[in-house]
Amino acid sequence: MASPRERMIISTALLIRERGAHSTAISDVLEHSGAPRGSAYHHFPGGRTQLLGEAVDFAAEHVATQMAGATTGFELLDGVVGRFRDALLESDFRAGCPVAAVAVEADNGPVLDRAGAAFTRWHDLIAERLVADGLAEARARELTLFLTSAIEGAVVVARATRDLAPLDSTHRQLAALLHAEMGSTRDDR
Repeated sequence: MASPRERMIISTALLIRERGAHSTAISDVLEHSGAPRGSAYHHFPGGRTQLLGEAVDFAAEHVATQMAGATTGFELLDGVVGRFRDALLESDFRAGCPVAAVAVEADNGPVLDRAGAAFTRWHDLIAERLVADGLAEARARELTLFLTSAIEGAVVVARATRDLAPLDSTHRQLAALLHAEMGSTRDDR
């Protein structure tokens, strides 16, 4: 069972992905996590900034673990898009990426730095996977930036329109791009 501190970090990440960082107050986190009021100050002496930073780190690690388990670039792409797709449907299009949400609200330097580190870590994992699949390092890095940007953008548009079409279309286009880059055969979507 998660400790009150862990529950608060997880709750913060979940609330940020739906509300953004600005709209996620410590009182909301306490209510969502069920943690006692005094625990916020006890576990996070750096206040809201520390809590937001640790929530970004938690989300970054969660996604990185899932990415690291992929055995091909296609599996990685399908997994990332599939998890966003599920989250959008389960949350009635409220859930996005907590790391992107923090990055968009870029007024907290330390938290923004953690978001940047999360994206860098994800880029490294994706690029490593694509290189392992046979792409040259430089091309893998370029595609990694494009994949991440396209997926994050598609999630934003899907949330705003309450429609999976932007995410599904982006998924098909990215899969086709990977097919072309890797010269592989795979069933069309």
